Amino acid sequence: MKKNISLRSLFTLFVMSMFVLSCKSVAVLPTKEPLAKVDVKLLGKEIDKASTRIKTFRARVKAEYKDGKQQHQLSLNLRMESNKTLWLSASILVPIAKLLITPTRVGFYEKFQKTYYDGDLSFINEQLGTTFSFSDLQNVLLGNPITDMTSVGFDRIDHPQYYVLVPKTENDQFRPTYFFDPNTFRLKEQRFIVPGSSQSLSIKYPKFQKMEGKTLPKEIEISVFDGSNLVQIRLDFIRTDFPKNLTVPFTIPNGYKKLSL
Repeated sequence: MKKNISLRSLFTLFVMSMFVLSCKSVAVLPTKEPLAKVDVKLLGKEIDKASTRIKTFRARVKAEYKDGKQQHQLSLNLRMESNKTLWLSASILVPIAKLLITPTRVGFYEKFQKTYYDGDLSFINEQLGTTFSFSDLQNVLLGNPITDMTSVGFDRIDHPQYYVLVPKTENDQFRPTYFFDPNTFRLKEQRFIVPGSSQSLSIKYPKFQKMEGKTLPKEIEISVFDGSNLVQIRLDFIRTDFPKNLTVPFTIPNGYKKLSL
């Protein structure tokens, strides 16, 4: 009898152990602090599920710019249609500039010097020292990592506060490092270093906000370092909504001078 009970107990323990192990392989649960041991592939799936996916959004943004020599505050009107259009109108009491970005085109003009640019994404990448695509810029504004977290292998770096992941495959143009909140799996920072140079770009997300069941950044902090100069941009999203239809008025005025990169 004792032998039967012992065998039954061992069998029950074995079944329960298998159940627990199988549960651990299904998901990574939210925690206040990062777990010491975690399946990085499953963690990537949780991060992907937490990412924001929307068709359209519109926002009023307070922007601050600092470069060590000058400081400006701007009001931005931001509109985005997923995978189609990013549109910005900047004002300092009165409208001063507009920017239109599509997957194949960048259009920009400013009223102070009466200059414009009409070309490809090299204009944006020249300012940031990056090689971003349209979808990358879109993900930056949505608070998502620019790397697909489910199709690329990652190594984990130990950190007391965040899950820190770096792609196993190196990018010749830049090396990304991602910091994720262990409780929400939301992105806290994505950091890019250009190999063979002292150039770096940091994009931080101090706060998120939830509206109509959608989670978007409340604040974005961007730091660009070219080896000698540091440029800092802070974006505070004051009002955001999700209209079904968006207009993106953009016409380069006559008489403006084209910028050459």
